[in-house]
Parts: sequence; structure tokens; C-alpha cells
Amino acid sequence: MKRSNIDMLHGGIAGKLLLFALPLAATGMLQQLFNAADVAVVGRFAGKNAMAAVGSNSPVIGLLVNGFVGISLGANVVISRFTGQDNKDGISKTVHTSVLFSVLGGLFITLLGELVAPLILNLLSVPAEVFPMALAYLRIYLLGLPVIFLYNFESAIFRSQGDTRTPLICLVISGIINVILNLFFVCIVGMTADGVALATVISNAVSALLLFILLCRRNDYIKITVSKIKIHSNVLKSMIKIGLPAGLQGMVFSLSNLCIQSAVNSLGADVMAASSAAFNIEILAYYVINSFGQACTTFVGQNYGAENIGRCRRVARISLIMDIGITAAASLIMLAFGTRLLGIFNSDPAIASIGIVRLRFILAAEVVNAVMEVMSGAMRGYGYSVVPAVITFIGVCGVRIVWVYSIFKVSQTFFTLMMVYPVSWIITAAALTIAYMRFMRRFLPT
Repeated sequence: MKRSNIDMLHGGIAGKLLLFALPLAATGMLQQLFNAADVAVVGRFAGKNAMAAVGSNSPVIGLLVNGFVGISLGANVVISRFTGQDNKDGISKTVHTSVLFSVLGGLFITLLGELVAPLILNLLSVPAEVFPMALAYLRIYLLGLPVIFLYNFESAIFRSQGDTRTPLICLVISGIINVILNLFFVCIVGMTADGVALATVISNAVSALLLFILLCRRNDYIKITVSKIKIHSNVLKSMIKIGLPAGLQGMVFSLSNLCIQSAVNSLGADVMAASSAAFNIEILAYYVINSFGQACTTFVGQNYGAENIGRCRRVARISLIMDIGITAAASLIMLAFGTRLLGIFNSDPAIASIGIVRLRFILAAEVVNAVMEVMSGAMRGYGYSVVPAVITFIGVCGVRIVWVYSIFKVSQTFFTLMMVYPVSWIITAAALTIAYMRFMRRFLPT
């Protein structure tokens, strides 16, 4: 397993960034493809209302998950920094704290989510014909949050050592199980949205268990020893200090998407289904973007721990160039095959014609999103997470909420609604770039 680790402190940068980022991007893509299988199975075998029910939950689930995923990035940075410092005790304490915190946090969010699930869907204006299936899907999915959070923290532990392949392999295994169970529950048992939710929970439990077993069998400093699993308060504070702003930054995207999803729901079931299908395609490009942002965070974290600021600067610069280039290529390919890809989810031509509008707006501006991810990722690697979170809150969430309740209210069309994505990205990317440049000049002068 150690052969999967990447030496981030010495040698060339570009090739190692690629070795780190590509398996991470593949992990995100496969995860989304397996989620897309949920939408495709219900769309093909249970109808467009079931498809809309699954799609309407995407922003809700993103909001619930992103906060703890952000804190897992905090664990990644803390372990990376300890690795750069060769602090073996710090690495071990962070690993064991991460495992317990993820499960306890998952249980808390599950209980809270089950209490407010109907209220959330009502706030999203989910239509009456979709509501029962959407609620069933959400309630079952919530039960799986402890293992979903555990998987993300375990993955962060592996990533901190430069190993992005092991989580990918475990995801492939659990994803295949997910697809098989989707077909079984929907086509054989006769379930609808609740069937794909159950399949998702079971498959996530498998991936979390596999990573846990592998960590228990390690013979290095990220090895899990069950008797050592406990919360170390000083380590947890560091994780939260770095990770909570990152989590809030992710939640801001989800909050703004909740607002947009509510507007999408007001346009009817066809638009809901089309938007859901397009989202499951465009998100693949985002995982490319995000993989380089996370690579930048991890590489900067280790080199900052080793006090090699010059290498940190080079990591950020190379990450940005590579992210923009690869994202542009991926977006162009998806746009070229957009209509055919939408047809996988639903054969209705009307849904495809609506979905392609969303794809054109989102994919054409994804390179701007790449700038946002790398700038934020670099600052997180230094442990500087608050300012990126605040800028994202204002530039993304603020702009989108104002847009929905002003411009969209005047012109209630899908075209008008989709314009908010490139507008909010451009504003936020510009602000993050300025903040990064000021941070480097003020706190880390050459």
C-alpha cells in the first residue's frame, strides 16, 4: 500500500499532481456515475416523477454532506502538515480522532435530518405528486450518513499520504454493488425512489468498511488501532479551525443550490427531471476541477509543514494551469455529446431540450470554477480557510439568492435561472484571486 503514496516534498510537481488528482477525479466521477445510475434506473423503470423525486433531493443531500466533507479536508491538512513535520504522534492522534468524530457527527446529522425532512422538502416547493417518493428517498438516505461521513474521513486520511488510488478501488467495488442493488430493488422488488436510496446506503456501508479494514491492517502511522479510537481535543480544534470554514464554503454552494432547486421546482416536473439529468452530467467536470483543488491543498499542506514556501507557490501555480486546461477539454467533450448523454436518463425529447440549456450555461463557464477551487485549495493548505469561505458565501450564495428573488422573479424562465451560475462564478473567482494574492504578499512574502 505504501507504493501508492506520493512523495510531495521532493522532485517534480506536475507529474505527481496528476498522479494524485486523476484517481481523485475518477473517484468523484464514479461516485456520481453510480448516483446517476439511481436517476437513470428510476427514470427508465419507475417514471419521471420518481426521477424528479431523486433529483429534488440532490441539493438537500449536498448541504448535509458538505459540512462534514469540509471538516474531512481539515483532517487532510492537519495530517499533511504533521507528515511534513515528521510528527508521527500527531498523525496517529488525528487519524483516530477523525474516525470517531465522523461517526458521531453522522449520527447527529441523521437524527436532526429525520426531524426536519418534511419541512425541508416543503420549503423546496416539491410538487404534491413527487413529495411522498422524495420524502421516502430522503429519510432512507439520512440513515446512511454515518457511513458516508466515515468513508469521506477515511479517504482524507489516505489522501494526506498521497494515496488516492485505494479509496478509488473501494469505491469501484461498492459502486458495482450499488448498481446491482438499484436494479434489484426497482425492477424485481418493485420499489421506486426508496429502492435506490436503500441501495446507496448499503453500498456506502461497504466502501466505509473496506477502508476501515485496510487502515486497521496498515503498518505505518496512519494505522487504526481500535483501542486508540478517541477524540483528542487539541487535534479536533485544529481540524475544525481549518475544516469548518471549508465545510461552510461547500455548504454555501449547497444553500445556493437549494434556492435554485426551489426555483427549478416551480417550473414543473419536466424541468425538474431535465435539470436533474443535466446535473448528473455536468458534475463530472466539477470533479476534475475539485481534484486539483484538493491536490493543491494536500501538497501545499505538506510543504508548508516542511517550511518550503517556494515549493508551495509552485504547487499553486502548476495546479491552476493544469486544472484550467483539463477542465476545458472535459467540458468541450461533454458539450459535444450533451444531447446523447441526456437521453441516457430519459428518452423524452422535451426533457433533453431543457437539459441541454443547463449544460451549455454550466460547462461553458467551468474554467472559472477551476480558478475558484485552486485559489481556495491553496489557502486551505496554509490553514487559511476563513476568508475563502466568506468570499464564497457572498459571491456565490449572496448573488444567487438575490438573482432568484429579483431577476428570476421578473422573468421566470429556465434560461434566466441558469444565467446565475456563470455570473456568480465570475464574481467569486475574481475576489478569491485578489484575496490569494494579498495573502501571499502580506503573510508569505518572497
